[in-house]
Amino acid sequence: MRLWHAYRGAEERALAAVLASFTEAPVETLAVPYDAYAAKLAAAIPLGDGPDLFIDAHERLGDYQAKGLVRPVVLDPTLFEPQALGAVTFKGGILGVPLSQKCVALFRNDALAHAPPASLESLSASLHAPLDAHSYLLAYESRSAYYHAAFLGAFGGRLLDEGDRFGFTGAPAEASLALAKSLLDRGLTPPGADGALVTQLFRSGRAAFAISGPWLASELDGASIRFHVSPLPILAATGARMRPLLTVESVMLTPRGAANDAVRSLANHLGSRAAAELRMRDARTVSARADVTIAESDHVLLAFAEAARLAEPMPATVAMRAVWEPTEKALRKVLSGAAEPALALREAEWRFEDVRRPPPPSRSPTLLVVVLTALALTGAFMLVRRARSPEFRARLRESRPAYGYVAHAVVAVGLLVFVPLIAGAALSVTAGGFGEERYVGLAHFISILTARGRPLLSAGSFYVVLLVTVAWTIVNVGLHLAIGMALGVLLSRPTLRFRALYRVLLIVPWAVPSYVTALAWKGMFHRQFGAVTALVDTLASALGVSFQPIDWFSRFSTAFAANLVTNVWLGFPFMMVVTLAALTNVPKDVLEAAEIDGASRWQRFRLVTLPIIKPTMLPAATLGAVWTFNMFNVVFLVSGGEPDGQTDTLVSEAYRWAFTRQAQVGYAAAYAVLIFLLLFAGTKLPELARARWRRSPILAASNASEAAS
Repeated sequence: MRLWHAYRGAEERALAAVLASFTEAPVETLAVPYDAYAAKLAAAIPLGDGPDLFIDAHERLGDYQAKGLVRPVVLDPTLFEPQALGAVTFKGGILGVPLSQKCVALFRNDALAHAPPASLESLSASLHAPLDAHSYLLAYESRSAYYHAAFLGAFGGRLLDEGDRFGFTGAPAEASLALAKSLLDRGLTPPGADGALVTQLFRSGRAAFAISGPWLASELDGASIRFHVSPLPILAATGARMRPLLTVESVMLTPRGAANDAVRSLANHLGSRAAAELRMRDARTVSARADVTIAESDHVLLAFAEAARLAEPMPATVAMRAVWEPTEKALRKVLSGAAEPALALREAEWRFEDVRRPPPPSRSPTLLVVVLTALALTGAFMLVRRARSPEFRARLRESRPAYGYVAHAVVAVGLLVFVPLIAGAALSVTAGGFGEERYVGLAHFISILTARGRPLLSAGSFYVVLLVTVAWTIVNVGLHLAIGMALGVLLSRPTLRFRALYRVLLIVPWAVPSYVTALAWKGMFHRQFGAVTALVDTLASALGVSFQPIDWFSRFSTAFAANLVTNVWLGFPFMMVVTLAALTNVPKDVLEAAEIDGASRWQRFRLVTLPIIKPTMLPAATLGAVWTFNMFNVVFLVSGGEPDGQTDTLVSEAYRWAFTRQAQVGYAAAYAVLIFLLLFAGTKLPELARARWRRSPILAASNASEAAS
């Protein structure tokens, strides 16, 4: 039996201990990264190559049920908390065995605060003494919609209403945004905080309070800090309690697993009381079972159990997955001061409705079949006509050994390049989930090229993203060539000492995997703790200039610059190596003759060296342009498209349509086809233009004139 999960650390060890006590059949487990979890399940289960059962959060049940990835389970409903059981009940059926309940709560540093606050507004009243300038009253991930939902709930709002309509609108949403912005502007919360920063601030005693989940408690195990946990406080402005979102992790059965008695037995074993007690003890998670009690001395688990009771279970409908991206974009725009709450919320609602719009209607494939048939017949006619030529048959017999030499390469390129291209092109004219594709013709291409009915240069349109991608490619390749050629010329000098050492050091950025480099540079551009920020601060101090830390990803210019620096660091070694190889073909006697004739060093490089290495550098520049045009890791991992998707390129935009916007794979495939056509045209048109120029009468007349003179 195969079991998939996304656990790490203590939770993964607790799962292994639970499985060790299951003896009915062997179990093979696979830990899948959470970001790719849903996509891998959707791709593997329909093909029969996925798990028999898997563990995931309940809010994805609607999406899984719509795709036919899960089947109902049989359990005793009296053994589970009603709230947890209700979370995994969808359309009248129980689609998972509840394991644990997770939500956020309020952490209090005992060294800085002496009692739970009566309300969020009275946090400072609980402090022993005023905080220093480098500490924060409250640390939480302010730009995350998941955490902001607790503020929204205190004002009576919800991310998604009962009718699956976008709920982050109106007065409650505006009030919650105003509160979050006020906390940030007054310096009470850290700007741009992520989970790692919240953990670091609280663990190091630089945050009196923190809003986080059980994962923070596990990070604090063994630390010297003393803390208490309590449910989120009320808002004095409304008198209502902050209501976080509740996630119920459950065991879900795939269609294949539901038909296997041993798999159903394993699901019940994972949800048993003994397993719940083991997870509660080792993984420190609140159980979803009603017959499991928490020791009175375990204040942390008791607090999280109370917080879970007060929390609001996330909706499990398909629409819930479309809420996160527009909500977080609105939240970040307001917190950065780029937009007023009302404007940001209207834009978020439009984004939600745009993603949720129905797919294009089905169309008859008759025209496509006719066109493909005509093309196939035309190609077959041309091949037959050519094969009847005696000259062609003679050349074919002579070239038979050569065809044998390249046959394996043809097969490999066909399987790895042409088959995916053809499959992607076929997918681009379809809509619907796996197994439910229907032909929609060129509807996706029309939608992309018409900016989905909005102004052609509106934010996020194909043309705006294309302009950013072209600018990204031109600037990157220009810097790659300039830096790479300069270093290559420098390292080719025979008088330079330690040349071999320099070459090894300068090629290291190319040797390190790009995603590792991207994550490292993202950390260096961190607003508070980044090395780049520290360097700028040091330079400003040396010059006697006051310096405010730069939020690199809040403006297009700085976010684009951060991406650019990272990609230049990755790309210049390739051009340097190509330049070093090309310079070996430059005859020394030609350079010496030019020097004797009085040419300067710059003239020798421009008039002698550059024309000789040009045939080598042009293909390298073309290859670099294709790589840069399709660069995904840097854009996705460094800026993440911030701010507001302005630094997204075509390939990252295609990724979002495929994996974060309700898996509109056909639409993403249309993006991929357009990217291919753009690159094909960009590489072929200059070549055709040069060939046409060589055959032009103007060039022929010029050559004849030069020959006559």
